[in-house]
Amino acid sequence: MLSAIWLAPLAFWLSRGYSHPEESPLDLLYFGLTALFWIGHRFSSTYLAYCTESYRPLLRSQPIRFVVLPLLITVGCLAVFLPSDEAMPWSREQRLVALAVIDYVFVTYHFAAQHFGALSIYRARARRSVSRTRTMDRWFALGIGGALVFVADLLAGAVAYQDRWSGWMISNWLVSMQDGIRAGALSVVLIAAAAMLLMELRTPSWSLPRILYVLGLTAMVAIALRPRSLFLFLVVWTSQHWILATGLASRTPIAESAPAKGRTRRALHLVNTHPWAILFLLVTLSVLLLPFFEVEGNRLDDAIFYGDRIFGSFAAGLRDSTWVPALLAIGFASGFIHYLLDRSVFRFSNPQVRAAARGLLAPVERSSSSTLRFRQVVTEAEKIEMVERAGEREYESRVPRMASNSRTAGRNTRKTTSV
Repeated sequence: MLSAIWLAPLAFWLSRGYSHPEESPLDLLYFGLTALFWIGHRFSSTYLAYCTESYRPLLRSQPIRFVVLPLLITVGCLAVFLPSDEAMPWSREQRLVALAVIDYVFVTYHFAAQHFGALSIYRARARRSVSRTRTMDRWFALGIGGALVFVADLLAGAVAYQDRWSGWMISNWLVSMQDGIRAGALSVVLIAAAAMLLMELRTPSWSLPRILYVLGLTAMVAIALRPRSLFLFLVVWTSQHWILATGLASRTPIAESAPAKGRTRRALHLVNTHPWAILFLLVTLSVLLLPFFEVEGNRLDDAIFYGDRIFGSFAAGLRDSTWVPALLAIGFASGFIHYLLDRSVFRFSNPQVRAAARGLLAPVERSSSSTLRFRQVVTEAEKIEMVERAGEREYESRVPRMASNSRTAGRNTRKTTSV
């Protein structure tokens, strides 16, 4: 469900027979997915960081990453958009274009990093930690899901405000050779996907979710390189990202410990231990905030505003109100904070993050009983936590020995020198 293996065929089926897919039933599907998941996914990592018991220790141990930087990003975006055109050397439109290009760079890497994270989660749940597999996952996600998608966007003219900066960067030969570039890039995609699938199938503990995810990512990049329509690729590419982010957020805090005090914390804990409750909360938030964030999200003249279909004139009025600069600032700030916190809450190289996300990383066997499944998650989570604590105790016990050895070596050196 979290891969695009089902989404790509559905998008093709809904748009069949239409020369313009945005006029097909696919538009109705994208309207529903946008309303339900777009803004909810943006706040999913924020919810994990500030509303779960699992990540509370990280707020105390990593205040710069979780507190200081988000505040600086928010203040910075407000400082960019709130001043009038006369107050700064650049007009508000020029500032918007500059931040939009920066945002495109970050979001392209963000999408690719999420693909690597998904493959890493499936690898962890299959109890595999082979470094070669991790390296191939990284190259496949960043190379195929990042670099080649950027190439496809560049050739299609879909990079943010490409018409304003591409003249000095893209030469005529690149445009004239785009058919060959697309064909060569598609060959690279197919070869890389075949290598990933072959490596996976040769592994004794092979993972079906990993196979489906590789196939889904391959299909999405193939659509980007051979575009029947930019709208078709946009639907598949963004929808899969939103659904995956929301789905992961709903599963991550399931094994968190109950808070010792606080009514609000107890209420949030009750939500956090039920994935459907987190999903409902994020979906509701997404629908309610849709018209506010479309002011920043849909910046082009021919953009489709889905918020108008739900909120009518209220959503349209926001785009002409005096709140536009503030809404632009909040929209960009929430996006940049989302990139930062997504990297922070899913940074599995950090032992504290792995302990916080143990409900997501712990493999659970199939069972007809939801209670038994929850107990399995908790059991696996406790195993992970025990391993982490044992590693920390071992490290702490080594530090005094290392310091003692260092002092001994220093004394021996001084003795040798004095002799």
